[in-house]
Amino acid sequence: MAFTTFNGQTRSSLAEINITPLVDVVLVLLVIFMITEPVLQSGIEVNVPKTRTVKQITEQRMVVIIDRDQNVYLNDQPVNVHDLPEKLRQAGVDPAHQAIYLRSDERVPFGAFASVMDAVKQSGITNVSIVTQPLDSKASN
Repeated sequence: MAFTTFNGQTRSSLAEINITPLVDVVLVLLVIFMITEPVLQSGIEVNVPKTRTVKQITEQRMVVIIDRDQNVYLNDQPVNVHDLPEKLRQAGVDPAHQAIYLRSDERVPFGAFASVMDAVKQSGITNVSIVTQPLDSKASN
């Protein structure tokens, strides 16, 4: 669409959409998702036990996982239980000040759970939080 100005020049109107703000928003969202993705819970499917008292996870920690087949993972990476103390020490943090989460399937025998706990203790880590999920309110009545 063209129009004429007072001095007789013909100009066209700007009918284009400026997509720069759209690209900026999409890039910011992409960066946010890339940063928060590792914070999400691990991808190993584990049915953790249900308890009445559950504390919300508020900080990033290493996670040791025992699945129903008694496979052990460290932050979603499979690891031999005998190599676990060495892998935990390699994290670069003083074991006395390090804390980890332990997610175990509720069907794992206590012996397997105890051997993983022993491996964690051998690494020098004493602050271990066992991950559980809250009981359903209907089931507790």
